[in-house]
Amino acid sequence: MISSLEILKKYWGFSNFRPLQNEIITAVLNEKDVIALLPTGGGKSICFQVPALVNNGICLVISPLIALMKDQVENLTKKGIKATMLPSGTSQDELITLFDNIKFGGVKFLYISPERLQSFFIQQKIKELNINLVAIDEAHCISEWGHDFRPSYRNIKVLKELKPDVNFIALTATANQKVLADISKNLLLKDPITFKKSFFRENLAYQIFTVEDKLQRLLQIFTKTKKPAIVYVNSRKKTEQIANFLNANNFKSSFYHAGLSSIEKNISFNNWMTEKTPIIVATNAFGMGIDKPNVGLVIHLDLPSSIENYVQETGRAGRSGLKSFAVLLYNKSDILLFKDRLKKTLLTIKEIKEIHKKLYQHFRISIGEITEESYNFNILDFSKKYNFSVLKVDAAIKLFSNNGIIEIGNNYNKKSTLQFIVKSKTVLNYLDKNQIIKGFTNSILRTYAGLFEQEVKIDEFFIAKKTGLTAKLVIANLQHLQKEGIVNYNAIKSDAEITFLIPREDDYTINRFSKEMKQFIHQKKQKSEDLIQFINNNTVCRSKQILNYFDEIKTDNCGICDVCIANKQQNLKNTSSQIILLLKKEHALSSAEISAALTANEKDILIHLRQLLTDDKIKINHLNKYQLNL
Repeated sequence: MISSLEILKKYWGFSNFRPLQNEIITAVLNEKDVIALLPTGGGKSICFQVPALVNNGICLVISPLIALMKDQVENLTKKGIKATMLPSGTSQDELITLFDNIKFGGVKFLYISPERLQSFFIQQKIKELNINLVAIDEAHCISEWGHDFRPSYRNIKVLKELKPDVNFIALTATANQKVLADISKNLLLKDPITFKKSFFRENLAYQIFTVEDKLQRLLQIFTKTKKPAIVYVNSRKKTEQIANFLNANNFKSSFYHAGLSSIEKNISFNNWMTEKTPIIVATNAFGMGIDKPNVGLVIHLDLPSSIENYVQETGRAGRSGLKSFAVLLYNKSDILLFKDRLKKTLLTIKEIKEIHKKLYQHFRISIGEITEESYNFNILDFSKKYNFSVLKVDAAIKLFSNNGIIEIGNNYNKKSTLQFIVKSKTVLNYLDKNQIIKGFTNSILRTYAGLFEQEVKIDEFFIAKKTGLTAKLVIANLQHLQKEGIVNYNAIKSDAEITFLIPREDDYTINRFSKEMKQFIHQKKQKSEDLIQFINNNTVCRSKQILNYFDEIKTDNCGICDVCIANKQQNLKNTSSQIILLLKKEHALSSAEISAALTANEKDILIHLRQLLTDDKIKINHLNKYQLNL
């Protein structure tokens, strides 16, 4: 049998495991149930991928994010390891073929969402497979106290019935003791061995600053720090704006968000990895599975959604062990906007019931009916039709998905693209001859910049609102311009592809999930409050605050966060003032005499004395003693 270290060398090119990886893998190979809490950068995937490759059979991986599943499948495939996932909207006939390929095609990893696992048909197909390990990624989602609670995770325990002899490994980067206990209980783990790596990062300086001009501070930071960096913002549009701003100021940058095509993502990612553009501006869609040890700086220009997200995102800096920085820039306006956005997205059960009912009604699904068909769904169209807030519909859709009521396809929130493929002079000549479409085309040119240079994300509904046309007519006009050879128009048919997973039962459905939904809403509110409290608390060491949040006790301050540095500066100022008062009283003293009088360490006193000499506040007399410089 090939060893785990040989597997590591063969497929990952590493000679040694990271801390705790080998111990976790050994426990898994000994067929023990395992819980692994490894903060971001700890190499969680290797902990289940290596033992799965050591043994015969298939590793079943439960993962909550389609994007994360796709990334891991692609990464394994590139290494020559057969891996696949269950795509959304697959018919039963297609699933039969897919499972046959898995069963007889040498597939080593099957990725599946917890929602798909609820299907009895899929359960029976899994029962037929030779499963050697079940890995549950983002396992904190199983707990009501986790920051991404998904009730569908509670149904993963069905695998204990289907495969009673197969051991489980549950992995998470962010969990406190309460969440870890929930993971063990809800997965029905048998005497699990828990491996927990400390959240303390001795080389990572958490620094939070109140600033009015963030862009100017950004330039100051990058002028001083030349390390590879990630800048996190909360909107796709802002990623491009900030990257363009940095490039205009001679800081090479690229941008990344979930709305980019696979090619665009790969270009941005590779440019950053090779440091052709050492700075990448991104939404929190960026970061899953990346391993770049020399990232020296992570900057948040907008507030993260929770302390868990903050720790995950900042944890991408300093993996080399060298001193690195996690900088958060904010002002009072950010706090107000954060609270206002939270208020606008927090749903009541009554609102959830209404949106849920209208969603089935929108697609003309009758009471008691269940359909295997997938539907094209446009969130803006739906919200306008029923006079709902887009933010609340978005929150509700995600809530329905998390609770296994619907499944959302890959197109969610993606945008169409447009580019003019002829010169501007040609466009003007064309419009002079085609007056009917002239006003429409000019409106688009005024709305979106860079249309002649590159593909630009557009919103047909926004264009419709601005031009006073229907969305259908906007699409027809764009298609006409494409047919005429004026533009290249890549239309996204809908913002989402939705598959209903349970029959329409209106209020009864929501009543079944109401406890979990209320808990989710409460937790979202609580975690937002915890984040604000963390940001505003400038008296306790940042590392101590984070460790306390995750139930770790640490008595020593980190010494490098903004709070510790401010306290050092204050102590320096206080000690210097005490030295001056002492010299006023005693006239002249040696460093040893000053240390004795102030009951302080002579080494520390010398630091203060050197600073006072530099500031010309004291001098050394002919007896080699210190006195005031009057």
